[in-house]
Amino acid sequence: MSAAFDRKIHETVSNPQLQLTIYTATGRLVDKRKGSVTNDLLPEYQDLRTQASAVKKHTIENLDYYLEQFERQVDKHGGKVVYCKDGDEVADFVLGLAKERGARLIVKSKSMTTEEIDFNERLEHHGLESVETDLGEYILQLAHERPYHIIAPALHMTRYQVADLFTKNLGVENETVIEKQAGIARAVLREKFLAADIGVSGANFLVADSGAVVLVENEGNARLTTTAPKIHIAVAGIEKLIPRAQDLATFLKLLGRSATGQPLTVYTSFLSGPRRPNEIDGPDEFYVALIDNGRTKLLADREKRQSLHCIRCGACLNICPVYRKIGGHAFPWVYSGPIGAIITPQFLGVMHEPSLPFASSLCGACAEVCPVKIDIPKVLLDLRADVKKAQERDGQGKLERLAFRIWAWVMRHPRIYEMAGMAAASLAPESKNGYIRTAPPLMNAAPVRGWLSQRDLPAPAPKSFRQMWRTRLKS
Repeated sequence: MSAAFDRKIHETVSNPQLQLTIYTATGRLVDKRKGSVTNDLLPEYQDLRTQASAVKKHTIENLDYYLEQFERQVDKHGGKVVYCKDGDEVADFVLGLAKERGARLIVKSKSMTTEEIDFNERLEHHGLESVETDLGEYILQLAHERPYHIIAPALHMTRYQVADLFTKNLGVENETVIEKQAGIARAVLREKFLAADIGVSGANFLVADSGAVVLVENEGNARLTTTAPKIHIAVAGIEKLIPRAQDLATFLKLLGRSATGQPLTVYTSFLSGPRRPNEIDGPDEFYVALIDNGRTKLLADREKRQSLHCIRCGACLNICPVYRKIGGHAFPWVYSGPIGAIITPQFLGVMHEPSLPFASSLCGACAEVCPVKIDIPKVLLDLRADVKKAQERDGQGKLERLAFRIWAWVMRHPRIYEMAGMAAASLAPESKNGYIRTAPPLMNAAPVRGWLSQRDLPAPAPKSFRQMWRTRLKS
């Protein structure tokens, strides 16, 4: 485990206020989801999950075909598809377009894809202002933090922290009433909407047979972002494709319920090209930047490619006992929780943070709530194997492998096992209340220290089982 990963985990675990905040927020989302998918309200829920999984599997296996179909349909409606290998190419495209059109201000709706490529930071480095318009994302932008949760980016912040943030950055009075805080942000952002030259959004779904970009939201900021500025750019991963508009009925029933427990989000927008001559609003130019950024690497593995089925609902984060304990900022990339634990190693490499696939109890709760049936525990096990193989190639883990070989040999020789147990018991440090909490100097190696830093070891019994059994036989 890297020092940064370990430090962030300990910071979160040792913060009782943050622990309460995470448990309360995720627990509320879990309860809402559970109440919205009961047999009484949605008897076809499991069938919808099966259907959604099949659609995503089919789409990913035929991704080239649907990419070409989507591009043709976007062109047909007056838009343009731009293929981007990574964040640099997305930034280059936006910067080039902004320079050509003399644009200086960009408003942006919530998008995890733009978070993963540091979109705002790249543009600001070149003198462009990019403003988040989702309330949670706007708060985090002012705080210079990344999202804590996929659907609730500022989940970890209290209203008092937000009040201080607004006072410091916006020069307003310290306001702790949440509704009034929303009003303060709204007043600032409305001016940005009116002055913006370019609007940037993500995409929840890309419909291949119609070329539509589908956005779901609860605040309405995405609609203003995509209709008020003269130019709209949707930045989306290539995995967001689905074949037909008819498939949306399945996914929309699952997405809102899995994310927030809503039967349907407040706003569902279908965007198909620039404004037509008879339309009163909408952009004059419409672009879809389709980004790879490591996604095509996943296609080679038939098991792990199911990671691309994710619809970013956040249900796995809410139910995960590990996420609920260590929080979102402990994870080494923008994606946190179980989905982050399987996406990050595949996008950035398994050695980016080797401990990440192991930061799981493998309880399977994430797989049970996933609306598209991603077998997250299975992928985690595959990634653990990949980490061990990579460590072997790098010459790491030799001492651990030697220790397990010795242990296996001892286990096959009962008398030696008994003698080793007696020796270990005699060397064991003094216990407190029946538990060992520190290791003696001779055993204070890194693995032992790591184990005892998180767990108490039961003290050895005065007599081993074999000794007690012999005593019983004699009596």
